[in-house]
Amino acid sequence: MIKANLWVNGFCGLILMISPCPQAVSETSSGERHAFFGDLHVHTRFSSDAYVFNVRATPDDAYRYAKGEAIDHVSGKKIQAQAPYDFLAVTDHAEYLGIVETMGDKTHPLSRHPLAEKLLDNKDIQSAFAMISASIVSGNAIAELNDNKVIIETWQQVIDAAERHNQPGKFTTFAGFEWSGAPNGNAIHRNVIFGGGRGEVERRPFSALDSHRPEELWSYMERSRQKGRKVLSIPHNSNMSNGMMFSALDSWGKPIDRRWAKRRNTNEPLVEISQVKGTSETHPQLSPNDEWSSFSIYEHLLGNIPGESKVRRRGSYIRDAYKTGLQHGQRGLINPFQFGVIGSSDSHNGNVAVEESAFTGKVGILDATVEKRRSGGFAKIWSASGLTGIWAEENTRGSLFAALKRRETFATSGTRIRLRLFAGWSFPKSLAKSYNGGSEAYRFGVPMGSELRGQGESVPEMLVWAAEDPRAAPVDRLQIVKGWVEDEKVYERVFDVACGQGSPSPENHRCSDPPENVNLNTCDIQKDSGNSTLSVVWRDPDFKPRQHAFYYVRALEVPSCHWSTWDAVNNNLTLIDGAPSTIQERAWSSPIWYRP
Repeated sequence: MIKANLWVNGFCGLILMISPCPQAVSETSSGERHAFFGDLHVHTRFSSDAYVFNVRATPDDAYRYAKGEAIDHVSGKKIQAQAPYDFLAVTDHAEYLGIVETMGDKTHPLSRHPLAEKLLDNKDIQSAFAMISASIVSGNAIAELNDNKVIIETWQQVIDAAERHNQPGKFTTFAGFEWSGAPNGNAIHRNVIFGGGRGEVERRPFSALDSHRPEELWSYMERSRQKGRKVLSIPHNSNMSNGMMFSALDSWGKPIDRRWAKRRNTNEPLVEISQVKGTSETHPQLSPNDEWSSFSIYEHLLGNIPGESKVRRRGSYIRDAYKTGLQHGQRGLINPFQFGVIGSSDSHNGNVAVEESAFTGKVGILDATVEKRRSGGFAKIWSASGLTGIWAEENTRGSLFAALKRRETFATSGTRIRLRLFAGWSFPKSLAKSYNGGSEAYRFGVPMGSELRGQGESVPEMLVWAAEDPRAAPVDRLQIVKGWVEDEKVYERVFDVACGQGSPSPENHRCSDPPENVNLNTCDIQKDSGNSTLSVVWRDPDFKPRQHAFYYVRALEVPSCHWSTWDAVNNNLTLIDGAPSTIQERAWSSPIWYRP
């Protein structure tokens, strides 16, 4: 038996024409690249919602937590990660940044605002917070709260904390903020990440109170780049966008054009695929033949009680957007949805809250204790996801940010699975048999996030590799998700390409289902489940050289205990009805796009 980890106090490019001969053809072949793990979406006391939820963690606390130190939790306990992370961005909401925290300062004029007493003394917290939320959703600022001086001073504190904790080669920090656009409650939020340090960051963040149109956010970023600054934005929670995140219309209701597509691809090379409020890969109704499409589904608009309203699914999920993008490409247009993926925690506790076995909630006092997590439906809808993986030469701002820009990234649901994907025309047989995730594959193909141009009638090969997180569960299978367009219609298919036990069936391209491998009384995992490492060189059996297509990898672990089961085991409680007892953690690669 493998004893699962217990940590009670921890928490939870370049486009190239590839030659069939084995020569160096990729810009990425010059240096060894390593997998770095971290989070680009964490909130602290400077976010209005976090402060109202009684969170008092600072950006300094968030960085200390990510580096492996213990910090105070809203429950009164200390929390600590099971292992340090490699990078972190604190991304507090730009809307009213630092305002609610400043209300708590009795010497500041904001403390005398009528909303201050309601928010901070719990006298009418719901209606007071509803006023702030309604302001953000409408884009109409409460003038006396939108204090520019406080916002700029708080933003400077965010920048200063990032500078204090940045340790090139050891731990990387990024200054960032969240733009929380939500017209009519449709979440089209973005996290804005700057690639430089002090002096290379804008003086003031851009909020949804400046504009609720993402195109105006892009203009802010484009002006910043004109000054020589590095900046990108990462959309998240498309599953809650009601079809707006990947719409065929711009913010003014006009059909998107080539210029719009080029701007989006430049400003937003990545999208967050998984986090606390659900996974945005796909939906069972969009992918009825994908048996794993129901993972961590959350599809409710902001401010609505689960079950009260559901979002429009078309335009809300990443795989659907990839397919729509192929149609644009086949018509000779620019693909507006050619982005890679990351995962993030969206923790509002100032920590990276992703560990199922040591989960301590995400939103302050609302889910800070076992008792609160077991009530209110949290266990039925809340996820401990997710993490970002980056393939880069070194753990520095320059190297990591360059990898984000070229989309050489992958996402996980919280574990540290390492995942590789390359596409080329002739991988050496020796490499196929003994590949261990190293850089030699760059000599023969392009990595995840790239585009592969067709070579006549040749069929490309996909080199896929994954290694388990030694603190988590073994790998159950590797899958390639393919999408393609034919006669103006889009299609998709999921292929199992490597199995933890045995081989995929040649009839249905599926591995055998994993056995019941989890002891729900102890959370032990059966020893012979899955494999520590899987790799394969795969050729698409249905490949047609004149079809536009995309390919990405999904790696699945064998089942393990869901955080609600860990809560039950660690506290001698019964399992919760309606909540999942196990979870099949996973990782997703950024795609490779094939273009004839």
